[in-house]
Amino acid sequence: MPGHRTKGFCASAAALVLCAVPAGCSGSGESVGGGKVVLRYTWWGNPDRAERTEQAVALFEKQHPDIRVQTSFSAYEAYKQKLATQAAGGDAPDVMQLDYRQIDQYASGGVLLVLARQKAVLRTGEIDPGLLATGRLDGRQYAIPQGRGTETVAYDVKAWKESGVPLPGRSWTWSEWADTMRALAEKTGKPGATDPGQSEDAFEVWLRGRGKSLYTKDGRLGFTADDLTRWWTFTDTLRREGVVSPAEQTTQLDGSVENTPLGRGKAVTDANWDAPASGFLALIPSGIALAPMPTGEDGTPGQYFKPSMFLGVGAGTAHPKEAAQLVDFLINDAKAAKILGATRGIPVNESVRESIEPQLKDFDKTISAYQASLEGSLKDPPQAPPSGDNALQATFQRDYDQVSYERMSPREAAENYITEAKAELRS
Repeated sequence: MPGHRTKGFCASAAALVLCAVPAGCSGSGESVGGGKVVLRYTWWGNPDRAERTEQAVALFEKQHPDIRVQTSFSAYEAYKQKLATQAAGGDAPDVMQLDYRQIDQYASGGVLLVLARQKAVLRTGEIDPGLLATGRLDGRQYAIPQGRGTETVAYDVKAWKESGVPLPGRSWTWSEWADTMRALAEKTGKPGATDPGQSEDAFEVWLRGRGKSLYTKDGRLGFTADDLTRWWTFTDTLRREGVVSPAEQTTQLDGSVENTPLGRGKAVTDANWDAPASGFLALIPSGIALAPMPTGEDGTPGQYFKPSMFLGVGAGTAHPKEAAQLVDFLINDAKAAKILGATRGIPVNESVRESIEPQLKDFDKTISAYQASLEGSLKDPPQAPPSGDNALQATFQRDYDQVSYERMSPREAAENYITEAKAELRS
């Protein structure tokens, strides 16, 4: 089936759109002429991740000449929507990349295959038990973590150095971060950071630094309207001062680095996950560096190591063994790991991680060094959030948009969010 991947990998730095499945390609789990099994494999990411993934898939096909893999990817928000549509229509891919926030939703919804029966081909013995457990629901393994990641403040090294503002150290509090962003904005004439008010991820870091959590163990909200009001008042004040990005820039965020203020040259820093931050290099060739997320005022860390993403197998696949073989290859094959590098986070297979760390180059090495600098200083990750959180991420950003466009006060928006969140979590 020639042409199932193109040289450009259906991607450009300017726009990430879901690759179209070529005409004539068979659907999920079907076979083509000659008895070859066709697997559909989908993920989200930037062009760098796409290129490396295609190379790894090509190696898998070479090792498994009886299997052909159809690939597609998109930016995160578009991917979420596409996968939700496929899952609702009973057309989930054979192998799919999943976020922490999608495990509960798709496992409880019958979209994911229970992986216990594939132990013969899907090895998990060299994955940290704590990380592996994050892919379970009710004691059943539905997804395998593919990499380890953590949040970071990515910044334009040249712009920061030229400003004369001291570079970030090994830790800073949210107050110190805010003062530093003020100094950057004053010296550079543009916002110091993307407005973090719209980000549920940043809010979670802030909450954890205050000893609270996004959700309780039974899947309810772990914070109050007062907590969210305090957070949004903090970020909205910075926005009004011009310290963080204005509403018209923040509302363009779609999960891709290209549409962040930093990626568009409109800010000096951006809070992101460490692996996707590699995409900034194509946009800021003068250099990108990583700093830790701010801590609570008493130094309590809010960020944590979490599975950067998971791999799951569609419950409706006609070829569970072959799908599991692809998952096993992407997680446990040393050659695949060398190709993929740290584009999905540092590998979870311990021996693979040790073998590739000396070979890491460029930004992969930067990510590895950044994670090493945090070893022993972060708290354990929370359990995977309840399924309703997937929808609440969009609600969170939408309600903060009302604040940033000055249509609601932080208090009004926070109370509105709490009401909707409680209803979503009960549904």
